[in-house]
Amino acid sequence: MTPAPAPASPAPNPQGTRMPALYLSHGAPPLADDPVWPGELAAWSAGLPRPRAILMVSAHWEEAPLALGATEPAPLVYDFWGFPEHYYRVRYEAPGAPELAASVRKLLRAPGTSVQDIPDRGLDHGAYVPLVEMFPAADIPVLQISMPTLDPRRLMDLGRKLAPLRDEGVLIVGSGFFTHNLAALRHAGTPAWSTEFDAWGHEALASGDLDSLLDFEAKSPSGRLAHPRTEHFAPLFVTLGAAEASGDLAARRDTVEGFWMGLSKRSLQFG
Repeated sequence: MTPAPAPASPAPNPQGTRMPALYLSHGAPPLADDPVWPGELAAWSAGLPRPRAILMVSAHWEEAPLALGATEPAPLVYDFWGFPEHYYRVRYEAPGAPELAASVRKLLRAPGTSVQDIPDRGLDHGAYVPLVEMFPAADIPVLQISMPTLDPRRLMDLGRKLAPLRDEGVLIVGSGFFTHNLAALRHAGTPAWSTEFDAWGHEALASGDLDSLLDFEAKSPSGRLAHPRTEHFAPLFVTLGAAEASGDLAARRDTVEGFWMGLSKRSLQFG
């Protein structure tokens, strides 16, 4: 396969510019081989101001109390099984982000949130798979933090606490999947539960219906099929909290739409 041209570097982040808050559907390791999706992610990042650092919240790291990953470069976490060998050779050697970690500790410990350090915990595939496509130079410091809960309200509160980082040039990224039920993908094509939930979620976000989103399991069509376990929708609430705290919920745009292997790859930018 002929390599795609390298995407343009993100525009510099002028001092005082608030960074957007993102929610992205991150894809499995084979995302790199998709003919469309990598280009969509690259085009998205090319239109962003250049972050001073990136804070990642991935569906693939649940840890309580909230944990800070490696603040210096550490081996990636290949948290998947049964894939061809070349997916385990991917590298993403971004600089560590000790200053960002210090800022996160300060923001979270002030209101009494417990924080722990796991210094050898590298980026998992929910973090590095999209970063390889969006920031391939790996020259921006990256810090991953865990989700200490799957409770949408508590995750929104976490996002609100982290929101001041956006004014310091930090790109806050919630990385999940807008629909995610691998066990129910029994046939070729996109299942009705995935399209129904995607349309419902799109409308709820467009209308700013946070109450319905927070109670999505009960209020959405096919909610329990689209997310039989909610870890892939949960990072959205960190992003929503960071956007709400800065008054950016209405400044929303859908950056990636469509489906991949039957799952909604809807991704969002606030601000």
